[in-house]
Amino acid sequence: MAGPGAVPTIQVFGRKDSRETQRALRFFRERRAAISFVDVAVRPPSRGELRRFAQRFGAEALLDRGSRVYLDTGMGYLRMDADEIMDRLDRDSRLLRLPLTRFGDRLAVGLDEPSWTEWLKAAQ
Repeated sequence: MAGPGAVPTIQVFGRKDSRETQRALRFFRERRAAISFVDVAVRPPSRGELRRFAQRFGAEALLDRGSRVYLDTGMGYLRMDADEIMDRLDRDSRLLRLPLTRFGDRLAVGLDEPSWTEWLKAAQ
């Protein structure tokens, strides 16, 4: 992490067309936090990056059960273990619950303003 007085850098994985991602970016911009935005439509997260989130929250938490792809493919009717879910997420980033945010070793999935606020307070 940065030294004293430095602006914290938050890594945000999302899509430009995702309202939740736009809300996260706006949240951090309003608080003048440095943002590193990764558009998963252009550069999907690596398996290792996804694994980091899955270890903390579980693979199921990374699935966007409301996404069109999830609903259209009938994934709600499938029983999948964590490895199968990770394989699906590797193949199609549209299944990810966004935004995925990271600040050092702190992680969040989806909109999580209480955690983000805590991160920024800890960085001051």
